[in-house]
Parts: sequence; C-alpha cells; structure tokens
Amino acid sequence: MIKIALTGSIGMGKSTVARMFEHAGIPVFDADAVVRELQGPDGALLAAIGERFPGTVEGVTLDREKLARAVLGDPDELAALESLIHPAVRDARQSFIDARHDAPALLFEIPLLFETGGEGEFDKIVVVSAPKEVQRARVLARSGMTATKFEALLDRQVPDADKRVRADFVVDTGADLSTTERQVHEIIACLGLPVRG
Repeated sequence: MIKIALTGSIGMGKSTVARMFEHAGIPVFDADAVVRELQGPDGALLAAIGERFPGTVEGVTLDREKLARAVLGDPDELAALESLIHPAVRDARQSFIDARHDAPALLFEIPLLFETGGEGEFDKIVVVSAPKEVQRARVLARSGMTATKFEALLDRQVPDADKRVRADFVVDTGADLSTTERQVHEIIACLGLPVRG
C-alpha cells in the first residue's frame, strides 16, 4: 500500500484535488472532516473542548468563532487544543487504514502535515499550490473570513514555497480544473496505479 499525503496552505484547493484522487479510485481520508465530526454534536471531543475552553460550547454546539478567538495568536492555547485533536485524528486515520488494508493506495488530506511534523508517516507527499493572488481571492471569498484572520492563519503555516520544495509532487491549481485533473492522473500513473473513471 502506498500512503500518500495531500497538503497545502489554506485556499490552495486541497479538497478539490482530493475529490479528483477519489474519483480516480483512491480512497481519501479527510482530516478536516474528521475534526468537524469530533467537534460536532455528539462529537467525541466536544465535552473536553468545552471544559478546556470555557464558553466555546453551548449545549451540543461548538462556537467555532469563539474557539478560533481563544487560540489564534496564543501558541499555548493552540497547543492545548491540538493536544486534544491530534491523537483523536491519528486514531481515526488508523481505523481508516485498517478498514482498507487491501487498497493499493490511500490518500490522506492533511492541511497541517508539515506544521505537525507528520510527513515521515507517508510514502509520498503531494502539495497543492496556486499563485498568491488566487489563494487570497479564494480565502477572502469565504463566509466570515477577514484579511486579518487570513494573515493569522498564514502565519501558523509553513510557507507555500517551502512546502513545494519538500513535496514529491506539486499540483498547480491556478489553472482550469481539467489541467489540475490531468496533473492528478499523471501522479497516479507515475506511482504505477490504475486510474478509474
């Protein structure tokens, strides 16, 4: 089994590229989706987050904006949140692998791969990248996003140029979708895997 990590900075198109890999027949583990589930109603981490960050949980609902304000810009608080989340995500990832042990390849969408030092757990790393102006326009178009929040998020991420250097493959998402999909298929072929669809 080839374990492929897919990463990239905010707004680079990771989810779009992950769907392309999935459509081509490679099962995808989405770390962000797992985190949303863990933090959602009846999520396994909801109570622990509410206890550690008072005022961020009302009933069975996490106020993501309050949580973001509590941790962004405060390395100690961010580390406390990550110490709750990362072990749970690792457990979910192992369950995903165990359930698909016969697959020739699996793809893991992990936004903060380099930031968490997790690159050594994978056979190949794919970095999704786009020009800065494209990235900025995509992110600022998101609901609730501000330039200040965008800059704060970028500050805690490894720069795009550094990620590109550390990658086995780079997918440029600054062009049209068909160009991006062609790059995905080329990576799959380079790894000696069949492309479905």
